[in-house]
Amino acid sequence: MTRVTDIVLQDLRWEPVSLADLSERAVLNVLEFMEFPTEGYEVSILGCDDDRISELNAEFRGKPVATNVLSWPAHDLSAAEDGAEPSTPPAPDPLMGESLGDIAIAYDTCLRESGAAGKSFDDHVTHLIVHAMLHLLGYDHVRDHDATLMEGLETEILGKMGVADPYRE
Repeated sequence: MTRVTDIVLQDLRWEPVSLADLSERAVLNVLEFMEFPTEGYEVSILGCDDDRISELNAEFRGKPVATNVLSWPAHDLSAAEDGAEPSTPPAPDPLMGESLGDIAIAYDTCLRESGAAGKSFDDHVTHLIVHAMLHLLGYDHVRDHDATLMEGLETEILGKMGVADPYRE
């Protein structure tokens, strides 16, 4: 089986964490949960630091501050109505595959957040990759019902992975 994720590490602090393995597991679990094929889809993931994610956040969102994770969907699958299911991504081409999009995740912010919340670093990173992956699949949390839907999916997917509900204190 070929990997679904393509990992680029700009910050080598991600190496001992095995961002590649955490990401692959998270992405596969999202695809399986959503009943999408686990063969043929591709997701690129950049493991970076706060400086780089600040640059990306400024460039693409006009917010020159660090954040934990960013995502760039390859397809606009978002639902028109608040709380509705997004569209389905195109089926992967058997020869070429199908990109679902790109994710960038910042080591520094993830480390700070996991420590402040008293959560394991691996569980926090897994949650953020699941979260970003749902963004690639058209889910969002700007509107209230969309947020409820997305958070429910995150909680359920993470629960199946043995990760505690990130939205419970």
